[in-house]
Amino acid sequence: MKIMNERMEGMDTNSKEIRAVYTDTTIRVYQAYNKQIAEEAVKKGTFGNSFRMNRMTWIKPSFLWMMYRCGWGEKENQERILAIDIDRKGFDKTVNSAVISTYSEDMGISMEAWKDAVHRSDVRVQWDPEKDIHGNNLPYRSIQIGLRGQALHEYVNDWIVALNDITPFVQELNTRRKNGEDIRDMLPKEERYILSV
Repeated sequence: MKIMNERMEGMDTNSKEIRAVYTDTTIRVYQAYNKQIAEEAVKKGTFGNSFRMNRMTWIKPSFLWMMYRCGWGEKENQERILAIDIDRKGFDKTVNSAVISTYSEDMGISMEAWKDAVHRSDVRVQWDPEKDIHGNNLPYRSIQIGLRGQALHEYVNDWIVALNDITPFVQELNTRRKNGEDIRDMLPKEERYILSV
């Protein structure tokens, strides 16, 4: 979708960055769910019958943003943290087709045109302040990608290469964090990610 491409090309890379764990073929995203959804997903290697395909789901490449969102696995129905390695081609295609979730005049289109694009698109993108280990804002924004419809179908059925429950790792980090330990060296090593066009 042109709306996303224009925003990515014109963005200040010092304030908006995709940072992730990735290889030549995969990129890792995170999601948090309840026990039933998570266990079913781990067993199948993708999401199962407990997962709702008729609503938007949000994936996050940033580990610390996911921790902020799920309260380090302590929020209700977000107790289980999944690390999901997905196909980079699918990820890049999705982000490049996205519509920004909040309208602003610098998009270069009218609000009506943006609303129409949102209605037609299966992919939304939000740029939210990245977080440190205590949930404080960092001086750049991190991406969240919302999927529904065909994009969600492709994510669940085609793009997932590996799916792992990292809840014990998260719980250990959270315990150490609460005890005042410096856990930064234990965090996933995320690097700046460049989308293919």
